Amino acid sequence: MEELENVFRQLKKGRFILLHDSENREDETDMVVLAEHVRPEHIAKMRLDAGGLICAAVGNAAAKAIGLPFMADVLIEAENTYPLLKRMHGEDIKYDKKSAFSLTVNHRKTFTGISDVDRALTISELGIFCRDLKGLKDPATVFGSKFRSPGHIALLLSSGLKNRQGHTELTCAIAEMGGLTPSVVVCEMMDGKTHKSLTLKDAQIYAKKNDHALLEGKQVIEEYKKWLG
Repeated sequence: MEELENVFRQLKKGRFILLHDSENREDETDMVVLAEHVRPEHIAKMRLDAGGLICAAVGNAAAKAIGLPFMADVLIEAENTYPLLKRMHGEDIKYDKKSAFSLTVNHRKTFTGISDVDRALTISELGIFCRDLKGLKDPATVFGSKFRSPGHIALLLSSGLKNRQGHTELTCAIAEMGGLTPSVVVCEMMDGKTHKSLTLKDAQIYAKKNDHALLEGKQVIEEYKKWLG
C-alpha cells in the first residue's frame, strides 16, 4: 500500500502523521509521531494545533517486558486500602470495554515535567528505552532508574490490534509493520470553535495544508491482517 509506505517514511523522518480511528468508535483524529524523535517543537505543535492529551503509547511486548500495569488493575489492587476506588470502576466507557491508560511518568532529569523541554525529554527517552529494550537484562530496574511516577506523560498500553482497535493499538501496529519502535506519541485534535473533537473533514483539510499523511483505522486493520499473513 503506497499510502502506508509514505506513512513509514514520514515517521522515520520524525514527522507527524494523522490517524482517524472510526466514526463508530471515538471518531477522533490524533496527531502521531514516533516517541524517540520527539523534540520540544513537537510538543508545542501538539499543544497548539491538536490540544488534546499528549500520551505515549507502548507496544504490547515492550509493556510486558517492562512490567507496566494498566491503571485500572492498579486501582483494583488498591481498593481495600482506598474503598472509594470500588465505586469508581470504568466499565461504562461508551466506546470501548477497557481503558489503555497505564502509569504517568516523568524522566528523572526533568524539573517539573510539564514544559515542552521536559515532556520532550521524557517522551524521547521512553522511545529510546523501548528501542533498546532487547539488550537489557532487567528492564524494570533500568526503567525505574530513568523514570519516576506520577508524572506528566500518560502511558498507554497496547492490547494488540486483534483485541482492541483504539489509537494505541493502531499506532503501535503501524510502527510494527514499518519496522519502527512501537513507542508512539498520540494527541487528539480538538476544535476550539465547537469545543468538541475536530471533524474528519477538518482534519483532512489540516493534513493537506500541512502536508501530513492521514490514515483511517480501517486501512490500518486491513493492512495489518495482510502483514500477519
